Amino acid sequence: MTQQVKRAFEYRCYPTDRQAAELSRTFGCVRLVYNKALEERTRAWYSEQRRISYVQSAVALTQWKKTEELAFLTEVSSVPLQQARRHLRTAFGNFFAKRAKYPRFKSRKKSCASAEYTRSAFTWCEGRPTLAKVAGFPDIRWSRPLPEGSVPTTVTVSRDGAGRWFVSVLCDDRIAPAAATENTVGIDAGVASLVALSTGGKVTNPRHERRDRGRRARAQRELSRKTKGSANREKARKRVAEVHARIADRRRDHLDKPSTRLVRENQTVVIENLTVRNLLKNHTLARAISDASWTQLRSMLEYKCAWYGRELVVIDRRLPSSELCGVCGVCGTVVARMPLNVRAWTRACGAVRDRDINAARNIVAAGPAASACGDGVRPQRESSRTGQSSVKQEPQWATAGIPRL
Repeated sequence: MTQQVKRAFEYRCYPTDRQAAELSRTFGCVRLVYNKALEERTRAWYSEQRRISYVQSAVALTQWKKTEELAFLTEVSSVPLQQARRHLRTAFGNFFAKRAKYPRFKSRKKSCASAEYTRSAFTWCEGRPTLAKVAGFPDIRWSRPLPEGSVPTTVTVSRDGAGRWFVSVLCDDRIAPAAATENTVGIDAGVASLVALSTGGKVTNPRHERRDRGRRARAQRELSRKTKGSANREKARKRVAEVHARIADRRRDHLDKPSTRLVRENQTVVIENLTVRNLLKNHTLARAISDASWTQLRSMLEYKCAWYGRELVVIDRRLPSSELCGVCGVCGTVVARMPLNVRAWTRACGAVRDRDINAARNIVAAGPAASACGDGVRPQRESSRTGQSSVKQEPQWATAGIPRL
């Protein structure tokens, strides 16, 4: 049964000089409204212990437009300015829910900017949008068609650090679930290879950042030599941004392909709940972990499983997937310590297997228990100091589904 989802389709855009100037003015007004609203809310709380509601901020925006100092806000569409206030409200909601830090001010020096137009601020004519207070149709390269019969609800125009323009169209789309299958795969994220699969295969890690590290270093050195505020410095800054954009684009494209293949070929995908933020504290591997982008891979697996009717199971990160023998089902070997330079080890049963593939097999073995119990799983293991079983520390559900090795 097909399901209806909200889906954004992003396209490259090439505005004229006049359109670029009008959109840049809109970006500046959006940034100003966001920063001023954030400043007012912060000041009201710390000086008066008073909260400013969304309705009060809407009234304040109307008053700002009537002042001589901020009268230029009337020159752009009011909808992107209202959306900026909504984005600030969302940011505060995430902060109070402890999902994010306190909202920060938008920097004028940061060249990345965007403006969001809802249905009342654009018209859709002949398959092209016309934005409010922006002259003419923007030149959009339609690299793929929109869903047939869908009417866009939101159009977002953005410009990245490399000076590239994009138009993102949000509309309703119907996605048919993938054909049912009985396959299950466990995924172990790594650095030497991007992921190792319980089936015995691996996905290579192209290490895009390391491959372009020399190019980025040269561009950064050229930028450091330029005079601040000069036109040459702006050109050098754009060259640095182009290198970063090249790395990000190639990384996203590489992650998108294997994630789609894994979701389509397997009914259940089992992954490990890695805390990437803590892993990045290892300064020896921080750059390599960031380049692998495990968080982005997990995000892709999450929404693709939801789209195609698959099940994504996340197991506890405390499962010793690399140290536990998951091959023979006889010896039950659990290595107390295994350095990262050990990529293969010999178990008590005599089996010699790859470390990453062994971890992926342990992950897929723990998947059914995690799916049934709704939490992580850990096997029983002996204390390193007493030599006695620490089963008291493990509830019964914590060891369910782990093979007795």
